[in-house]
Amino acid sequence: MSKKLLRGTWLWYALVVAEGITLTTPVHALKLGNDASQVCAGLAQPVPASAIGIKSGAATIESAALIAAAPLAVAERGPTPAARITPATPVYCKVLGKIASIDPQAPPIAFQVNLPIDWNGRSVQYGGGGFNGVLITGLGLPPSLPFDKASPLAQGYVTYGTDSGHANRPGEDVQTFAANDEAFVNFAHASYKKVRDVAVAVMKRAYGKAPEKLYFMGSSEGGREALTMAQRYPRDFDGIFARVPVINWAGLQHASWRSGIITMGDGYLGPAQVKLVHDAVLATCDESDGAKDGLVSNPVACKRAFDVGKLLCTSGQAPEFCLSAAQVKAVKTLGSPFTFNRALANGLNDYPGWGVSGEATPAFGPTGGWNAWWLGTTAPKNPPEPTNGIAWIYGSGGIRHVFARNPGLDPATYKPADHMKRILQVSALMDSTNPDLSAFSARGGKLIMLEHMADYAQSPYAGIRYYEAVLNEMGRGEVRRFMRLYAAPGVDHVGSGAPANVDMLAALSDWVEHGKAPGTLEVTEQSVEAAPKVVRSRPLCQWPMWPKYKAGDTALAASFECVR
Repeated sequence: MSKKLLRGTWLWYALVVAEGITLTTPVHALKLGNDASQVCAGLAQPVPASAIGIKSGAATIESAALIAAAPLAVAERGPTPAARITPATPVYCKVLGKIASIDPQAPPIAFQVNLPIDWNGRSVQYGGGGFNGVLITGLGLPPSLPFDKASPLAQGYVTYGTDSGHANRPGEDVQTFAANDEAFVNFAHASYKKVRDVAVAVMKRAYGKAPEKLYFMGSSEGGREALTMAQRYPRDFDGIFARVPVINWAGLQHASWRSGIITMGDGYLGPAQVKLVHDAVLATCDESDGAKDGLVSNPVACKRAFDVGKLLCTSGQAPEFCLSAAQVKAVKTLGSPFTFNRALANGLNDYPGWGVSGEATPAFGPTGGWNAWWLGTTAPKNPPEPTNGIAWIYGSGGIRHVFARNPGLDPATYKPADHMKRILQVSALMDSTNPDLSAFSARGGKLIMLEHMADYAQSPYAGIRYYEAVLNEMGRGEVRRFMRLYAAPGVDHVGSGAPANVDMLAALSDWVEHGKAPGTLEVTEQSVEAAPKVVRSRPLCQWPMWPKYKAGDTALAASFECVR
């Protein structure tokens, strides 16, 4: 082994010791070779289109360079709790490239592949978020990973991600790319398959063999991508984790649009009204699990029990202590299904309404509760403004650019019935609602889904309904063999508001590689700092179970049990 490789390896191990990283047991550990720099630089060769399993252009490797080890860093601010953490990285080979489009008017697909010097024989593909358009580096913490855990790269996994085939441009709506059909198909599913195949080719070139185990981890849009890979490309991954997936995509865009329309006038709720609803939900449901702790442990029962109509203003009441009739209607609209006049992909004709709890979850950056996802700080405008709710920014933009294909359309004039042909096309491309996972199960794949029950970016009931559709399609015995659904009460879309951190990569790899199926897990709520502290913990129950208080400290998971 060369001195250069030894220096890189020992830098990594020094970092491992300093950061308290626990190494994953290798499948078959491999190294980049006796001169890692030379091997890395040698990866900068094209990957032919023939290496990609679907119709595609070739991949060009634009750069391949060895990157020095870096310590963990914590930012003061960030859009999500996890985004504030930049985990420690070992010495690794960073490969950047682009996959050429078929349509010369379509943008290329950018990707990044990170190859550790000491490889454990596995890989992790990271999913994206929102409408993508930003290169996912594969260097951060994957969804739900506790802040004090080593990143997959530091554990010896090859990691990789993509921009899904378009780059956001300043001054343009993030949905602008959808005007090009190939770019939209890449966003729907093709880019993740193409990048997966290119990454495998790069691994073969670097280590002399393909990965023995491949994992995909994604949240939100990335969770939709994760389910899409299980449904469309069932032989490509051994283990898949889908957190808060935007599963019924066409329905979600329309439900988000409707939730904005209903607040355009007198239906808009300010922070005082949001807190009023939040407190009323807690007053109705907080203690139903046996503990008064500010968390609704059984949100399904709470949705049935809570009546927002009881907050309707009576004569003489100040508006900060009650809701107007228009505001009550807006809240009821948020909680009700959005129904189409025809069935979309896989027979669905509606999008389920949102649940209750977490309405006033404090924001991390731009995200948190109703004030961020649904309402923003100002009533919806056309075109949307940065102060509007994220759901309106995404939903109204999706209506204009994706469904109506008219960027100048006033969303208030949009009628879904007039655009059903396009809605059906988009649903067939985007909705990851196919309950037939038999091909994925047959190849030995394992799938874990996680829903956050105080999620107002997408409805957790969409994922729950999908899981139940899989049960109906395949039978409970077969589904138990390869799939799990967990539900985390009180947790916002991005993992704030309640215990949300759990090592799903470890749970997946134990199941895939050792046959250890996950049961009840534990989620923690951690402070965001270099040495995170656990603030509280809860059991993470398999659906339809929920955590009920037994006795003891309400900040400890051991004080709760999962019940039906």
